[in-house]
Amino acid sequence: MIALNGCSHGGIYSVHPNKVKVDFSSNVNPLGISKTVLKTIQENMYSLSCTYPDPECNELKQSLSDYLKIHPDCINIGNGATELIHTFARIFAANRVVVPSPTFCEYELACRRVGAKIVAVPLKKMRLDPDQLIEKAKGCDALFLCNPNNPTGLLYRTSLKKIINHLDSSTKILVDESFIEFVNESDRHTMIKYINEFDNLVILRSLTKSFGLAGLRLGYSVSCPKLAKKLSKYRISWNVNGIAQRAGITALENPQHLTSARAIIEKEREFMHIGIKKRTQNFSPLKSDANYFLIRLSKNKSSTEVRDLLLVNDGILVRDCSTFIGLGSKYIRVAIKTHKENLILMNALEAIDN
Repeated sequence: MIALNGCSHGGIYSVHPNKVKVDFSSNVNPLGISKTVLKTIQENMYSLSCTYPDPECNELKQSLSDYLKIHPDCINIGNGATELIHTFARIFAANRVVVPSPTFCEYELACRRVGAKIVAVPLKKMRLDPDQLIEKAKGCDALFLCNPNNPTGLLYRTSLKKIINHLDSSTKILVDESFIEFVNESDRHTMIKYINEFDNLVILRSLTKSFGLAGLRLGYSVSCPKLAKKLSKYRISWNVNGIAQRAGITALENPQHLTSARAIIEKEREFMHIGIKKRTQNFSPLKSDANYFLIRLSKNKSSTEVRDLLLVNDGILVRDCSTFIGLGSKYIRVAIKTHKENLILMNALEAIDN
């Protein structure tokens, strides 16, 4: 596993890329990039490649405004959601921040880079304890929450509103919703509807994941206009390239691609859970609301050993979760992909089990 300043990720470059035939370690749209978006990129490649992109991403902001039904002044665009995490930390993580664990490691990395003290709040049975989190977060500069959480795949549901209500507005709260569009009834669970109610709330989203644009890097944040303006002051010029902007605009014009992916995820998640439980004794899939889930290992093998066995035997890459704080060496994480690919994974797990 390649660690970037102590923060490890999945993806084919976390191992030798030529060995990977099927990547279950990256939680992106199982359908990949849509044919419509790909066609648009191909048709406009020349003009997009030799022209400076719009530094304000105005057309993409308007597309997101129409998509989300919010004012463009509430939106900031980033070179992936990760850029916006680090921008948020540079502005708001001055002294002390609170981060639940396990969760996405970029929150901690971003805060360490600006010298903030990090207070880790362990999950209880993979769930947030709102009262404990509120107590720890009182008086802190910032709080990072991932909903649904990565790597657990679980929504925090009603606890988020309770947490925000109980914290002073001086504590800035980043709610990372990079995977929420893969969740059933995502409109019900998103916090975007509260951005004008709370002036300390920033919501993060990822077009990279929702629309299969991982190689193009495209994310955005949503907040009240005052916070959005503050975030935009720290943006570097031309942070989002023209190809990514055009791909995002076209993707948002064709939401059926995401709708189709969500239907696959709902069906295949149940299929994978039932299949893995039925066909193996030493791999236990855990409940998830998202397009990925944890598998607990009971066999006398570590998560790193299982990852390496799957890679060597079948060219399958899963996420070794030993680098997530609080998980230890007995969990792997797998994305939900197409039915054909999911069968390949289950066959490989069964072979290891036997």
